Amino acid sequence: MLKKVLIANRGEIALRILRACRELGIKTVAVHSTADRDLKHVRLADESVCIGPASSLESYLNIPAIISAAEVTGANAIHPGYGFLSENADFAERVESSGFTFIGPTAKTIRLMGDKISAIEAMKAAKVPCVPGSDGPLDVEDPEQCLKLGEDIGYPVIIKATGGGGGRGMRVVDCGEDLIEAIRLTQTEARTTFNNDVVYMEKYLQTPRHIEFQVLSDKHGNAIHLCERDCSMQRRHQKVVEEAPAPGITAEMRARLGKIVSDACVKIDYHGAGTFEFLYENGEFYFIEMNTRLQVEHPVTEMITGVDLVKQQLLIASGKVLTIKQDDIKINGHAIECRINAEDSETFMPSPGKITRYHAPGGLGVRVDAHIYADYVVPPYYDSMIGKLIVHGVDRQTAIYRMRGALTEMLIEGIKTNIPLQQRILDDDNFYAGGADIHYLEKKLGLQ
Repeated sequence: MLKKVLIANRGEIALRILRACRELGIKTVAVHSTADRDLKHVRLADESVCIGPASSLESYLNIPAIISAAEVTGANAIHPGYGFLSENADFAERVESSGFTFIGPTAKTIRLMGDKISAIEAMKAAKVPCVPGSDGPLDVEDPEQCLKLGEDIGYPVIIKATGGGGGRGMRVVDCGEDLIEAIRLTQTEARTTFNNDVVYMEKYLQTPRHIEFQVLSDKHGNAIHLCERDCSMQRRHQKVVEEAPAPGITAEMRARLGKIVSDACVKIDYHGAGTFEFLYENGEFYFIEMNTRLQVEHPVTEMITGVDLVKQQLLIASGKVLTIKQDDIKINGHAIECRINAEDSETFMPSPGKITRYHAPGGLGVRVDAHIYADYVVPPYYDSMIGKLIVHGVDRQTAIYRMRGALTEMLIEGIKTNIPLQQRILDDDNFYAGGADIHYLEKKLGLQ
């Protein structure tokens, strides 16, 4: 079993990992920047190490500093959380080569799934349904071939950077006249942003939903899925509200695709927790990417299955055999998560500063994953998410009503938050009906 885990992250996910370690009797090491010395998990960890200045490039993305912190504290494993270095294959490789256990998949698997083209090729080989598109990268030097491919796929199409993510490195093209210029522009953006100008083409689905499947896979060839989540409420490709199970997904659809993604985990030798993300339209699923890490929205899966995903990550990294069987996974009710951000709900501008008053909602089926407290100063250097509000109910309607009440109870003063936006979403008739597509929220907000 792991003896001491260094948590290479910050905020609510670092606190979440610390709590799971405590329940398994594992000691913890918190690393932090100079701006984060007052984070809650830093105060609660068995040991803490400052790894650099406020800039994430000099702290949370500083691989040598993190490795050195693990060495001086005697940690034997490193948990990357999500974001920062969590899907950095070079980091995973450095962790392992330095003699530590990386709590996640191998560097080889991270590289395979981190490159959009190799990921799609691997999924096609594993019989995972994919979006119709180019077989490999586009050759911008052969515009006739690109134009023919666009016609064969059928417009609209989307040009994507193979190393892209977070809504960057992609362009929708409605007709052949705009295709070549869109490819060139996407290449330029990709080269500047990701230092990789390889792009590919896919069919652009116009009204899809975002459905993803949570998986767990050990080092002994065992893999299961823990049902699906609906993450279609998005703004600029960033998730805002997530729920599980997804409205309208039948037990037969769940079992069929769940078996496919579980088998795919075994075929690519995947270890740990991961998520297969799909676009869903007209009854069909289309693979878009695999996140080789824990997801922000993992709590909704935990609430409906009763499985602690972080504990399972730790056990799998320890080499334990997965003791949970597919037949053990049962859906219990419905769960919804609202991401709570320190930002203006109208302009979406970040709102760092001192929290003067804080009250967390409570009651049956209410969970708050947050690292904030009264007098905590939200720094301006990192992502604006300061917590997650999660509720569980016997059914979706109960969960919606419970979330409405919890949002009303949640009090954060001194900074602006997106709670008013979350309340608008939960009061929206189309959200209440279920099944809104990924463009719905932006249309509602007038951003399209």
